[in-house]
Amino acid sequence: MISSIYNTLFYGPLYNALIFLTAIIPGHDLGLAVVLLTVIVKLVLAPISHKTIQTQKKMKELEPSMSKIKEDHKADKQEQAMKIMELYREHNINPFSGVFLMFIQLPIILALFFVFKDGIDLSSVYIYDFVIKPPFIGTKLFGLLALGGKSIFLAVIVGLTQFIQTHLSLPPSPTGDKKSSEESFGDNLAKSMNFQIKFILPIFIAFVSYSLNTAVSVYWIVNNIFTIIHEFYVRKMAGKIISN
Repeated sequence: MISSIYNTLFYGPLYNALIFLTAIIPGHDLGLAVVLLTVIVKLVLAPISHKTIQTQKKMKELEPSMSKIKEDHKADKQEQAMKIMELYREHNINPFSGVFLMFIQLPIILALFFVFKDGIDLSSVYIYDFVIKPPFIGTKLFGLLALGGKSIFLAVIVGLTQFIQTHLSLPPSPTGDKKSSEESFGDNLAKSMNFQIKFILPIFIAFVSYSLNTAVSVYWIVNNIFTIIHEFYVRKMAGKIISN
């Protein structure tokens, strides 16, 4: 049941999209089809992604206000949490928007992995009748890297682009008040989490991308680059986004 739903919603459409894009791309380069498919997916998810980046930007701007709330209500954690949620509502912030975007993309990454794990077969039962088929498929990115194999080079690029993206999206680490042991512990915890997300997470993702296949690495790289460009766009065009 779950497998059938997954194939219908993700695997099948992704499989057919790659077949169609490969058919219309000069040279029938499957690697370029993955790049183009990633851009299409990002454009479709652009409204959600834009909202997520706006949320991250607003949360960065609200750091002083959040620090003041934590200071004013450090003795009452329940009141502190309520005030922070009120601050989020006041500025129309959903702190879980990034998690939602991640859960949307995860099935796509898994589907892409299984597509290349099982291989592209032009006689597959998953291909829709109306989809144009290419006469042949170039299974190497730019004729160099096999999409079903592994590439340490691309895995490193995945890690680097993930680091840049994370660096741009993370809020600044709190300085804290060293006179308060409670605040000092909270600040140290926040700094530790920031460090792990900023440095450990990109390394972990690089290892994961290498353990899967080159096609997933290509998707991840293009996705990260698109998000980085989007982040700079929001910073440039939104300006004082917190006032919106």
